[in-house]
Amino acid sequence: MSIWGKIVGGAAGFAIGGPIGALLGGLAGHAVDKMRESTAAPQLEHGEAAGGAGAGGAGATDEGTKNIAFTIGVIVLGAKMAKADGLVTKDEVSAFKEVFQVPPEEAKNVGRVFNQARRDAQGYEPYARQLGRMFRENPRVLEELIDGLFHIARADGKVTDDEVAFLQAVARAFGFSDDDWGRIRAANMGPDAQDPYVILGVARSDDDDTIRKAWRKLVSENHPDRLIAQGMPEEFVNLANEKVATINHAYDQIRKSRGLS
Repeated sequence: MSIWGKIVGGAAGFAIGGPIGALLGGLAGHAVDKMRESTAAPQLEHGEAAGGAGAGGAGATDEGTKNIAFTIGVIVLGAKMAKADGLVTKDEVSAFKEVFQVPPEEAKNVGRVFNQARRDAQGYEPYARQLGRMFRENPRVLEELIDGLFHIARADGKVTDDEVAFLQAVARAFGFSDDDWGRIRAANMGPDAQDPYVILGVARSDDDDTIRKAWRKLVSENHPDRLIAQGMPEEFVNLANEKVATINHAYDQIRKSRGLS
């Protein structure tokens, strides 16, 4: 079954726990409520579960659970980002469906999650922190999630200052440093704003071998097969391929400017 067919399933919400599981539970209905009553974990601020696999903590290693959590993270944080600039355009919706390969029969389910998240009174922070815990050992997966949000944001032809501020705050909640954020931002802001050295996370003063090693490391870490093994659903492979292409283009620019073979 496609990941999209599972996103509002009772078992999914129960397995994930925390604010993401609570949101799914509200959609899935009475069955999830009963499951939660029987084995509810202690709740922290903003409905974050205390720990363990169900809470999206360090113990959350089940591949299916991580697949669902990643998917819900894109939808929920996309909905929260829509609040940041106050407008959801048709281009943004179309970009989401195109890149994330939402089959027509699942579009309604995705829309239900998006709308539920937009109506949710709490902010984006509990969701971002839960995802940060769940993927703390796989930061490239979290980076891919931010790339997905950037793709949605720029679908209408521009990324607003409010959207950039929101995405930077999400990156910090995920645990990324300011240098990491600079590299992620540079890779997503279009040709006019891209600095190939920033994209590769290297300095202009670095020697050729250092830059080559950084490029190879990024290509390896962002390979779609590797990201899928770490919890990114297969339906997001187009986004991963786009990221690798950006990394390769940055290296090509540097290579040509330095006259490297």
